[in-house]
Amino acid sequence: MSLDTIPRNAYDEDQEAFRQTVRQFLQKEVAPNAEQWDKDKIVPKDIWPKAGELGMLCPTVPEEYGGLGLDFGYNAIVDEEVAYGAGAVLGFSLQSDIVVNYIISYGSEEQKKKWLPRLVSGESITAIAMTEPGVGSDLQGIKTSAKKDGNHYVINGSKTYITNGQNADLILVCAKTDPDADPAWKGVSIILVEADTEGFERGRNLDKIGMDSADTSELFFNDVRVPMTNCLGEEGKGFIYLMSELPQERLSIAVSAQASAQKAFDDTVEFVRDRKAFGKPVIDFQNTRFVLADLKSKLQVGWAHLDWALVRHNKKELTAEEGAAAKLWHTDLQWEVMDKCLQLHGGAGYMNEYSIAKQWRGARVTRIFGGTNEIMKELIGRTL
Repeated sequence: MSLDTIPRNAYDEDQEAFRQTVRQFLQKEVAPNAEQWDKDKIVPKDIWPKAGELGMLCPTVPEEYGGLGLDFGYNAIVDEEVAYGAGAVLGFSLQSDIVVNYIISYGSEEQKKKWLPRLVSGESITAIAMTEPGVGSDLQGIKTSAKKDGNHYVINGSKTYITNGQNADLILVCAKTDPDADPAWKGVSIILVEADTEGFERGRNLDKIGMDSADTSELFFNDVRVPMTNCLGEEGKGFIYLMSELPQERLSIAVSAQASAQKAFDDTVEFVRDRKAFGKPVIDFQNTRFVLADLKSKLQVGWAHLDWALVRHNKKELTAEEGAAAKLWHTDLQWEVMDKCLQLHGGAGYMNEYSIAKQWRGARVTRIFGGTNEIMKELIGRTL
C-alpha cells in the first residue's frame, strides 16, 4: 500500500520523483527504528542531517541561504509520506513548515545567514515556544516577559507542550516586551534563544497518550539574557507575525491528518479481508462494507480539497479562514476514520500490537494543536 494509488493534481513529475526519495529514506532509516524511538520518547538528533542531505528539511528556503528555493508542495510530500509510512513522529514539519517561515519572512540578514543553512542541513533543530501553563490557545494572555536591560532582553517565564523541546538548539520564544500594551497583542515579540544560553532549562519530556516518539517538553527561562538583535522582526509585532503564518501551519496539519487517515483506512481494509467472523471474512458483512464505503468517499473528497488548498497556497491565495477550515475538516475526518476503523478491528483494535491502536492514539491531539478545532470554528464564523 502507498499513496501512489491516490489520483492527485497538485504535484508535478519532479515532485513525485522526490516523493520516492522521501519514501525510500523513511523505509530505510525510520521505519525499522520507530518502535524503539516510541519507547525512548524521542527521535535521535542524528537522523536530521541524514534527512537534510536529501533535501527533506526546509525545501522552501531560498538558494542564497543554502536551501532549494522550492514551493510548499515539497514540504507537503514529506508530511504525507511521514504520516503515512514512517511509523514515527519526526518533528520535521515543525521546522520545515512553521519555524523556518518566520525566519525567512521576518529575520534580519544576520539571522538568516546564521540559521537558515543550519536548518536546511539538519545541523540545528528548532522549536517555537508559544503555549504556557494555563494559557492554551490565548496567545494574548502569555506571561513570559522579556525586559530590556541595556542592549539585552532578560527573559523570565515558562512554556509547556513544546514540540522538539528536548532536541531543540534554537527556540523562538513568544514573550511580552511591553506588558502594558493595549490591546495586549501589541506587546508580544518573538525572540531567538539558543539552547546553550545561561538560564535556559529544559523540563520534563512530557508523557503523552500518543505520538510517543515526538519529544514534547516544558521549557524554563530564568533571567535568560540575549542581545536585543535576537528579536525577530520588529518588537511588538510578534502576534501579527504569528497570525500571518497560521494558514501554512494549519494546512500542514491538514496534510498530515489526511495521509494519516488514509493509512488507517488502507490498513483496515487489509485487516477485514483477512480476519474471519462467523465463518466468513469480516469484509463480507454489509455493515463493514458500508462503513468503509462511506469513509472511502470522504477520503476521496478530502484529497480533492487538499489539492485545491495546496494549489491556492502555492499561489499565495489561501486565506486564514480557508487554512482554519482545512485544519478543522481534515482533522475531524482523521478522527472519524480512526475511530470507525478501530471499531472494525473489534477487540484487536484495542491492542497496541495492531497499528490502528497507535494511529488512533496519535490522532486525538490533532484537533487540539495548531489552535483547537473550536477556535477554528470561531475564526471561520467571524468571516460570515
